[in-house]
Amino acid sequence: MKIKEIIVVEGKDDTVAIQRAVSADTIETNGSAINEETLQKIKLAQEKRGVIILTDPDYPGEKIRKTISQSVPGCKHAFIQKNDAQDKRKKKVGVEHASIEVIRQALSSVQQEWIETHEEIGWDELVYLGLVAGNQAKKRRERLGMLLKIGYTNGKQLHKRLQMFQITREQFELAVKQVIQEELS
Repeated sequence: MKIKEIIVVEGKDDTVAIQRAVSADTIETNGSAINEETLQKIKLAQEKRGVIILTDPDYPGEKIRKTISQSVPGCKHAFIQKNDAQDKRKKKVGVEHASIEVIRQALSSVQQEWIETHEEIGWDELVYLGLVAGNQAKKRRERLGMLLKIGYTNGKQLHKRLQMFQITREQFELAVKQVIQEELS
């Protein structure tokens, strides 16, 4: 599998893991303290070939993702679930610990096209469905993020990611239905 876009990762071990899974070029941020030179490389990559951000499923990874997104609009995002990115001893989490299959799946699930009929999913709807408030909200968001491949979020981030990743109403409704059915069984 050859990836046209340049994949932004945190470090050298992530690059090695990506290159085991796919044929792709990477830019390494070298941690969450991204310098201006790295941001300029990412901007150029976005202009020339496009960028996919694939950071660790943890707080520093989310911080890197936000920093890049604010400085370089239009980047695509790929996510790996935390339980798919843990080392054997369950002490560390990172892209470098993910299997080849998990990395390929994360990259292939990146939303490629804007769907013209995209209907925004409103905040009130998220509240009504128990995704923002209530005893099960966190658990529901976690499972929904997994099903939609947009990662775990808090309520505000969920609303934002549904728009950012252009999740269609049909995709959203099917995933919510599955989450609720799983709770009932």
